[in-house]
Amino acid sequence: MAADFSVKPTLVGARVVVRPFADGDFPAIREALRDPEVVRLTGSRPIVWDEAAEARLREWYGTRGDQPDRLDLAVEERATGAWVGEVVLNEWDPRNETCNFRTMFGPRGRDRGLGTEAVRLLVGYGFEQLGLHRIGLEVYSFNPRARRAYEKAGFVAEGVLRDALRTPDGRADATVMSILADEWKGGQDQQG
Repeated sequence: MAADFSVKPTLVGARVVVRPFADGDFPAIREALRDPEVVRLTGSRPIVWDEAAEARLREWYGTRGDQPDRLDLAVEERATGAWVGEVVLNEWDPRNETCNFRTMFGPRGRDRGLGTEAVRLLVGYGFEQLGLHRIGLEVYSFNPRARRAYEKAGFVAEGVLRDALRTPDGRADATVMSILADEWKGGQDQQG
């Protein structure tokens, strides 16, 4: 099966909806991108926020639905309808049927299990609908919360990239993790 990234799905879980971005998401996205904890956990640099930066980010998020080789989806909390984060399948390698995975959760989306559910929904879509064989990621050593969410979804550690990121506090390792289609299916068979 050839992966079709042109379809931008809406995936409904018990507590979250993973869906295409909407114009109304941007105030919460802005809040998340300005949050020092988001900057730290993603290994990003703080954005110097001005009108030009806002215009670039609005354009970037506005074009996510047009991307033919990746899925960038919003995570909405079902109970409130509020944007709480995003999940992404990118860096698609059609020859090897692999993708990279990443997440970002703002202050309203952390420490409540919403990330774990969103990870499971998009990983399941990647294997069951896109026909991926492997989904991989890197998680920094100072982000154990994300690592736990990935492990709960079935990702396993493959190795460590030592001193992969320079931070204001020194250097941090990145753990390379992945999940294979057979592992996902096996985990689903055990759950259901």
